Amino acid sequence: MLVGRDVTEVAELCGAFLGEVVDRDWTVVVPGMDWTAAKTVAHVADCLLWYATDITAGPVELSTADVVVRPDSSPADLVRTVRAFASVLAAVVDAAPADELGWHPWGLADPAGFAGMGCDEMLVHTHDAARALGLELAPPPELTRKVLARMFPDAPTDRDPFRTLLWANGRIALDDLPKRTGWRWHCAPLGS
Repeated sequence: MLVGRDVTEVAELCGAFLGEVVDRDWTVVVPGMDWTAAKTVAHVADCLLWYATDITAGPVELSTADVVVRPDSSPADLVRTVRAFASVLAAVVDAAPADELGWHPWGLADPAGFAGMGCDEMLVHTHDAARALGLELAPPPELTRKVLARMFPDAPTDRDPFRTLLWANGRIALDDLPKRTGWRWHCAPLGS
């Protein structure tokens, strides 16, 4: 089960990785996407705060506010924002009862589901931003396996976990498995 500590661990990993390249040009476009590296990282921060709000608001969509991180912020500030909003999500995940459900467009999610969505967003979009910057992210396999098991329980378990996570998110083909389209997280509690 994913908990708040997993969210902050992924945030520290991604933050440290991106923090090493804040002096580069983040206006470069991610290959295969319409977003720049900066917009991609801003989107991650948006999601982290949305998820914290969604679990706190409960099972009905709360659409009363627009939360938008400015992608024209400095790269260092974008990295700080991801870390800060990951801390908020982690605190909310840890404070919520395990059976609490919050609204998400793909179904009601429990705290572990929101933690998984946050971790997945950070890992996959840090990979995207890294590609734009000419780098490659290599997260720890065990951490990636935890995210895969929670968010993509039907994903193969006999292959490289990060490549499998990228495949599950429609980023790459995986050996004999074609690139996925129309993928979705399993954000509902496992077993449902």
